[in-house]
Amino acid sequence: MAMEVNVTGDTLTSDLADGRTLSVPLTWYPRLWHGMPEEDISIEGLLLGKRSGESQPSLQRWLDARAKSNTSK
Repeated sequence: MAMEVNVTGDTLTSDLADGRTLSVPLTWYPRLWHGMPEEDISIEGLLLGKRSGESQPSLQRWLDARAKSNTSK
């Protein structure tokens, strides 16, 4: 269980209930890197060292849709 999570410009750090601290580069999770504060990622994925499996074209479609949504507001 995550007790505290901190995000810098390029790193996500999570202090876990069992005393461990995980630190991963945000480039592993492009949507989180470009994301909003209400978006999340699972601690299980962090513990397993799983990077996002998303393809570059999929990420680009998501970024384009997000930009379009922001400009239509």
